Amino acid sequence: MANTGFQSDTNAMASATLIPVSEYLKTSYRPDCDYIDGELQERNLGERPHALLQGILFAAFHMNRRVWKTVALPEQRVQVSPTRYRIPDLCILHQSDPADPIVRNAPWICIEILSPEDRVQRLQERIDDYIAMGVGAIWVIDPLTRHAWVASSNGLQETPNGEFSMEGTPIRVSVADVFAEFDEIQTQG
Repeated sequence: MANTGFQSDTNAMASATLIPVSEYLKTSYRPDCDYIDGELQERNLGERPHALLQGILFAAFHMNRRVWKTVALPEQRVQVSPTRYRIPDLCILHQSDPADPIVRNAPWICIEILSPEDRVQRLQERIDDYIAMGVGAIWVIDPLTRHAWVASSNGLQETPNGEFSMEGTPIRVSVADVFAEFDEIQTQG
């Protein structure tokens, strides 16, 4: 894995009470939690840089949804396996994908925005789940270090040409433009 600027996970998580998937699916959590083999796992989020970057990326996909033929869903439950549900920061679907309450078909793109507390091991587990499900692309972006990566079974690779893209489509998201907008909004607030 490339040098990402975030910490490695050397501490095991505290043991948790296992709950059935049926209870997870009928319960609302604030913020929502991943469900991994009977265990709830909290997600790191809630700070302004994370939220702002999530909003900017959502807006880019929403504004281009007709041309890109996409549906952008922030914090959408995705069933990555029978006993695992992940909640990407941003889940991008094809317009033609089913409009089910829970995404069960592989999303086109899953975007993860790093928080200062994120750990390499937990990020890698998320990436591995997305890959196993067949997600088309996994994008990772860090608002603090201003790095952006494309994740695959080969690890994290810096974004080619400084942009996120999907080959054979008009989808292009310039990392520099995203951070320029980020900076503009940060200086206003």
